[in-house]
Amino acid sequence: MTFSRRIVAEGLGTALLLAVVVGSGIMAERLAGGNVAIALLANAIATGAGLLALVLMFGTISGAHFNPVVTLSEAWQKNMPASEVIPYIAAQLAGAFAGVAAAHLMFDVPLFVASEHVRTGAAQWWSEFVATFGLIAVIIGCSRSRPSVTPFAVAAYITAAYWFTSSTSFANPAVTLARSATDTFAGIRPADAFGFIVAQLLGAAAATPLFCWLYPAAHREASVAGTVAQSDFANAGQPQEVKHG
Repeated sequence: MTFSRRIVAEGLGTALLLAVVVGSGIMAERLAGGNVAIALLANAIATGAGLLALVLMFGTISGAHFNPVVTLSEAWQKNMPASEVIPYIAAQLAGAFAGVAAAHLMFDVPLFVASEHVRTGAAQWWSEFVATFGLIAVIIGCSRSRPSVTPFAVAAYITAAYWFTSSTSFANPAVTLARSATDTFAGIRPADAFGFIVAQLLGAAAATPLFCWLYPAAHREASVAGTVAQSDFANAGQPQEVKHG
């Protein structure tokens, strides 16, 4: 895939992810009749399902990071050139705000409104550290052992993390910044975003070396080879596509 295709995929994928997160939050809040638990459940399910679809759709183009800490972790592992980090993050940030705007337009909400949803304090910062640590752990662990299940594992983890963290698991600096521009169910006060982002960066920085050690490169290469071998075995005897021209 060309660099331009990968950048467009990152921006578009992040935009659609934010449209899912914010849009489902608005819909959930409007339909839940004040029941916050039901609203959070609806928001979590929609986010997990949407994330799975987007990772499956864009994964083969850009890697479907949609998240600056994932991009930084991938660069740390030398899975992508360092020169691509800033363009990837810029596309993610632009896409995140575009996604918020798209969700607001769908629900007749002003394009951008500073959130008044208070999310701060040591418990929530620790939650963001844990949420991001776990996200990077799932990505490295699954991509180096069973690559084919990674999209499903990531989506399942994020759905669960909505419920086991007090912060509802933002685990993404681009998402955090964009959600400060929506005064809806998914919002976060702009003043609170900095603490979340610091915690997210620290969580990713802690998880990346640890899980690279737990899943060394040799293990990853063996796992990928095994996946290919299994795929070849599964396709054995199947009719092959006839290519013309």
